[in-house]
Amino acid sequence: MASRKSLSLNFLKPVLEFESQLKQLDKMFLSADYSSYVLHEEIEQLKLYILQLKKDIFRSLTPLQRLNLVRQADRPTTLDYISYIMDDWLELHGDRGGTDDPAIIGGIGKLNHKTVVFIGHQRGKDTKDNVLRNFGMASPGGYRKALRLMKHANRFNFPIFTFIDTPGAWAGIEAEKLGQGEAIAVNLKEMFSFEVPIICTIIGEGGSGGALGIGVGDKILMLEHAVYTVATPEACAAILWKDSTKSLIAAESLRITSSDLKVLGIIDYIVQEPLGGSQEDPCKAAYILKEQLISNLHDLLEIPGCDRKELRYNKFRKIGKFYDLS
Repeated sequence: MASRKSLSLNFLKPVLEFESQLKQLDKMFLSADYSSYVLHEEIEQLKLYILQLKKDIFRSLTPLQRLNLVRQADRPTTLDYISYIMDDWLELHGDRGGTDDPAIIGGIGKLNHKTVVFIGHQRGKDTKDNVLRNFGMASPGGYRKALRLMKHANRFNFPIFTFIDTPGAWAGIEAEKLGQGEAIAVNLKEMFSFEVPIICTIIGEGGSGGALGIGVGDKILMLEHAVYTVATPEACAAILWKDSTKSLIAAESLRITSSDLKVLGIIDYIVQEPLGGSQEDPCKAAYILKEQLISNLHDLLEIPGCDRKELRYNKFRKIGKFYDLS
């Protein structure tokens, strides 16, 4: 089945195989009528060794390995996070122009007893779902739906939360005919004008203008293993070297990891993930993210709307600034 899960994490295979064998050995001795204290101690030591090994592996992942990690089918999606984070929520549909793009979802919810508007890219969990949601690649109608919801939030003074997880906007001919570039550009312009707090979170793969279409905010959060890039490493390698096999070099050069982007000032905060990534414990991952969303929202609500707009504008104007020290 050609799904996101078909992407194998080769760097983790030996550890997972050893971990599986260790669990079987543990079960075998637990079910036996007798037990060896010495052997039990050795098994426990091996478990601690495996745990530390996994920590070391995930601490030293390459950019391309992180990209493969966030492309896994079991990685939590926007709807997964919304289900865990919101006290209560209702999805809203349609762009009031005749379309309802399933690659972008949005609605109204309660976060810590406060009404908020949420918007996010939605990938599929399997081949059929991915085809339905166009692999999280939104059409112009999706960005217009997002804009409709954001305007609603601004009108009624509801904070806006966006969740970014897309390889990029839909690049088909039909999307261009329907005004893909214009739809994203309008979103960028309008998001700078809203007086309500906007918090954007990159939960998986944030790619190109497709991510930016809902990515202008007062605070930009990013999950520890997520990636954020102007183009996928495969596309970058194909453009620069006419060779997609050089995606490893491209991934290193693009600075797509959360730690790189924090240093560059592109994002504001790195949200820690459970060991093994958010897919290992979606509930815990959502709880950690929820705490950060509540904390950042509290800080933003202390700032007057007009000041927030000015700070948001200045924040993005500083991106890309550099000083020539030669």
